[in-house]
Amino acid sequence: MRDAQERAVAPILSGRLDLIIAAATAAGKTEAAFLPICSALAGSYDTSAAPGGAASDADGDAGKPGGGIDVLYISPLKALINDQFDRLELLCQSASIPVHRWHGDVGAGAKQNAARNPSGILIITPESLEARFVNHGTAIAPFFAGLRYVVIDELHVFLSSPRGAQLQSLLNRVERAIGRRVPRIGLSATLGDLGMARQFIRPTDPQGVEVIETSHQQDIKLQVRGYLATAPREPTEEDATAEASGGAEAAIVDHLFRTLRGEDNLVFANSRQNVEMYADQLRIRCEAERLPNEFLPHHGNLAKDVREDVEAMLKDRTLPVTAICTSTLEMGIDIGSVASIAQIGVPPSVAALRQRLGRSGRRGGPPVLRVYVKEDQLTKDSSPVDQLRCDIVEVVAMVQLLLARWLEPPDDPGFNYSTLVQQILSSIAQLGGARALDLRRMLCQGGPFDRVDERRFVALLRAMAEKDLVVQSSDGTLLHGPAGERFVNHYSFFAAFATSEEWRLMAGGRTLGTLPIEHPLSEGGLLIFAGRRWRIASIDEKAKVLDLVRAPGGLLPMFGGTGRTTGDTVRQEMRRVLEGVDSPIWLDQAASRLLGEGRSAWRRLGLADTPLIPVGRGSMVFPWMGDRALTTAAQLLSGHGLPTDVEGPALMMQKDPPERVAGIASDILDAPLPDPVMLAGTMKNGLREKWDWVLGGDLLAEAMVAQTIDMAGAERVLRAIAAGPMDTLG
Repeated sequence: MRDAQERAVAPILSGRLDLIIAAATAAGKTEAAFLPICSALAGSYDTSAAPGGAASDADGDAGKPGGGIDVLYISPLKALINDQFDRLELLCQSASIPVHRWHGDVGAGAKQNAARNPSGILIITPESLEARFVNHGTAIAPFFAGLRYVVIDELHVFLSSPRGAQLQSLLNRVERAIGRRVPRIGLSATLGDLGMARQFIRPTDPQGVEVIETSHQQDIKLQVRGYLATAPREPTEEDATAEASGGAEAAIVDHLFRTLRGEDNLVFANSRQNVEMYADQLRIRCEAERLPNEFLPHHGNLAKDVREDVEAMLKDRTLPVTAICTSTLEMGIDIGSVASIAQIGVPPSVAALRQRLGRSGRRGGPPVLRVYVKEDQLTKDSSPVDQLRCDIVEVVAMVQLLLARWLEPPDDPGFNYSTLVQQILSSIAQLGGARALDLRRMLCQGGPFDRVDERRFVALLRAMAEKDLVVQSSDGTLLHGPAGERFVNHYSFFAAFATSEEWRLMAGGRTLGTLPIEHPLSEGGLLIFAGRRWRIASIDEKAKVLDLVRAPGGLLPMFGGTGRTTGDTVRQEMRRVLEGVDSPIWLDQAASRLLGEGRSAWRRLGLADTPLIPVGRGSMVFPWMGDRALTTAAQLLSGHGLPTDVEGPALMMQKDPPERVAGIASDILDAPLPDPVMLAGTMKNGLREKWDWVLGGDLLAEAMVAQTIDMAGAERVLRAIAAGPMDTLG
């Protein structure tokens, strides 16, 4: 028995304690939770009633009758639920404990069986749990009457996110429905702040949450490879076909092909467009060498069965396959041990890099990580950001933080107004109507919305009423308004995050996946999708369906999505990397040369002495602070007549010399800084979360503060600008 499994037995069997099990990937966290849970449940079930093993999915008459679900197991992904369902079935067979899975792809018969005879373990997504509240609110109490444990898998995914606020609210609503507290167990391999994790598990008593943390320093086989892109030029029509005929992309494709063939690997390409491009080019390379294609795409817009085919091939040890993927294969779906991990470009975060690295080295050997970093050719007009080689510097900084076992802490989630709008509508559906005071007591006490006082809650209800989401009856009961009814009765309501309308892509009668509806398309147009090249044979605009046929050429699709955000610690580590002289042994020759170029630029630009430098007729500031601090400082400077843009780790003022910039920064600091809510109210593009469109005035500004404003960080940036020397940042 592993350390985490042994230490988890007593607190779980006590049946009273909240617990976090923080252990490395493949350290047996699932077994650490469920071996003692199954031991606690074993005596409740009649093993003679189920001679074939545990009742599951569609067969459910065995076991204890009518007591309700024993274990609510929350998982963030359908594919992870399917994987854990198979594992738990085997674990529970001897005790005849039923195991049910519940998500959008599970058949109606299996769900009806679980609802008719609730018992055992229910593995479910937050969205499907939300649907139970909305569609069967009166059945929640009997459904969970016997609940003994709540298990939250991949806990880190939920921290500081709308889904996390939704999940916290749903768990509170479950406990209110059954009238008692239920022990909660969180599982994760990637927690950057155990205090915030405790707060998430039990907001009313975070100090009462026990933590089992196991870690060991693991050897890593690591290489960071540098590549120089071809000189910038005007794009041509041929570029759109994504032919990697030369330059950095072709060199990366060549190294991936030569290094990864013959083994199972994961290649994280950061974006869905990059996944399609590299999968397409690697397939072409295999075909050119008359070899079977081992390189297959995997991302969220591909159809479920397309993704499952790739996952099945990864599990099959008889044929090698390399999945080119986004974060879809980052979490704990059991695909077996892969030989290596490749990361193309700067990873989204140190935590994501840690999670991805954990997919390799599961069978005795050390994990293997290769990072591919592309930098542009420099010209006489290159920005100081390009001269500093910021991508290679950031990768070096993130790898050094990874080796030091540092991970990003989750952000402050703020007021969570958007998710609160959804939970108000959901609670009204569950109860058939509710009074405002009861809603606030149920949703805002001891959960993710406890910062929302009575004044804010009333303001939010008024904003919802203005949008026809809620109405109030003559006796004061809140009901759904016309718009509220429409939203709650649509399948998209159950997700706490926004989902866009999409085209469905078909080829030969098979669904390949989806594309955002905003993607410009026309009949006869070319497309690269699912690692293949297609021509659009027909478009059914009413059904939102594209019919595709194979073609020799193709254009890379546009998926949209948000960029990554870099925090203070990574930026300050980047500064230390630039100040250094030694080149890490895990850099290849090209990467080491690029790092040297960045350090030479650091010295040439004089950034060791001042963060504020002249650039043309303007100025640039390198304060080495996170994106939120930079965005806030840019807003403050722009508001004082100094147009300022964020460019990577820097602030750019195109028309103002350093003396004017320093003077304005001093003027801002001489007066009291504005209230963060007031500052947020002056910012554009404030609609970020699903229900932000409901908010107005101060509510929207307050929502934006947690998402975009770092006043303390901005003040440090301004002091660095005004004072000059870098040591003002500490």
